[in-house]
Amino acid sequence: MIVEQIYTGCLAEAAYYIESDGEAAIIDPLRETKPYIDRASEGGAVVKYVFETHFHADFVSGHLDLAAKTGATIVFGPTAQPGYEACVARDGEEFTLGKVKIRVLHTPGHTMESSTFLLLDETGKETAIFTGDTLFIGDVGRPDLAVKTDLTREDLAGYLYDSLQSKIMILPDKVIVYPGHGAGSACGKNMSTETTDTLGNQKRFNYALRAQSKEAFVEEVTAGLMPPPQYFPKNAVMNRLGYGNLDEVMQQGTQSLSPAAFEAAANATNALILDVREAQLFAKGFIPNSINIGLEGQFAGWVGTLIPDLKQPILLVVPEGKEEEAVLRLARVGYDNCIGYLNGGFTAWQTAGWEVDKIQSITAETFATLFEQNPNLPVLDVRRKSEYDSEHIVGVENLPLDSINENMARIDKDTTYYVHCAGGYRSMVAISILKARGFTNLIDVAGGFSAIKQTNKLPLTNYVCPSTLL
Repeated sequence: MIVEQIYTGCLAEAAYYIESDGEAAIIDPLRETKPYIDRASEGGAVVKYVFETHFHADFVSGHLDLAAKTGATIVFGPTAQPGYEACVARDGEEFTLGKVKIRVLHTPGHTMESSTFLLLDETGKETAIFTGDTLFIGDVGRPDLAVKTDLTREDLAGYLYDSLQSKIMILPDKVIVYPGHGAGSACGKNMSTETTDTLGNQKRFNYALRAQSKEAFVEEVTAGLMPPPQYFPKNAVMNRLGYGNLDEVMQQGTQSLSPAAFEAAANATNALILDVREAQLFAKGFIPNSINIGLEGQFAGWVGTLIPDLKQPILLVVPEGKEEEAVLRLARVGYDNCIGYLNGGFTAWQTAGWEVDKIQSITAETFATLFEQNPNLPVLDVRRKSEYDSEHIVGVENLPLDSINENMARIDKDTTYYVHCAGGYRSMVAISILKARGFTNLIDVAGGFSAIKQTNKLPLTNYVCPSTLL
């Protein structure tokens, strides 16, 4: 028996490959199918099942394409209502995979169809659980992502408590926990950087499993939940009803366009120009009105947070050799309408003599000197509210990047703002969005708050300023 975790850091997502006696199962695959098919081929195995723990909200799963290419059966837990052919299993139903079995444990709470898959080895011993978003290492799934339900998050948290107590906590301590996500995912709030553990350790150290009552559990799990990114329910619907073929999405998105063709496509389709280069490289020159979301950061999550329409036509400006990666990472979160990329990148655009724009960027040291001279300097801190509350420059305003579209009207177009985040990634995203909307008086602070703090020049506080833009 082989069990392998296939972890994708940019989404903090874990898929799983299980193989026994020439048969393989994939649990919660990402959109691309090649890694799983190649792995099965490497082991001389046939992919028999694709198990889905629930209708994922934070990414588009690869179950449909994988089943179509391998002939595997898609398996969901009880109450799932997929809009395509799949097996909706009974609670307790077992599926034979070579010499092992996989038992379905219905564990509603994160969503109502959420299920955990219990792996029984060749001797029938309870060996591992694949918990999806029911149980994480150090946390449990947030109870506010279910679609098509009248249940409150408190109701769902109550179901989650019952599921954990009746289905998970009764299992042996030596059972290995394989969760669907790790630290960095928005599907929980307290996940560990570890991506596996024993159930016994989780019983001892996971705050949610140590709750003394259902009431205490509900209160603790629902406390401090931030609203999920706007694309979450849209991805959940795609996973439930179906979606387009990834091969076709990739073929369309990786069309190479000359600068002239790129400009013509932008004008004809009203496409969003998405520049995925590194922030400071973008600042030195970019196509007017393009948005910068760098591939080196939490790219997919920020795209999903900041681009409201999954069907938005997108044209890419991308470093050479990164074209397929950019299109794939867009497709992983449901942005299937990329219509091509700029051949030769920004250099080709510039060489062809087309119009360019720039963003002024200053060092943290220069910024600190300016702030010392004028403590009323207009500054926008675009970190998350929790980061801002933890520590910020005295008197500055907080405009979290994830709510910038809703709060744009509160910014004065005639005022020159100095914009910073934690390290420089998000501030460039924010400035590019604002510039595309007509805000021209924006100056980036390179290196962000971490660099500002190292200057040791400015007064810092964890006091929440009354003028904070929420």
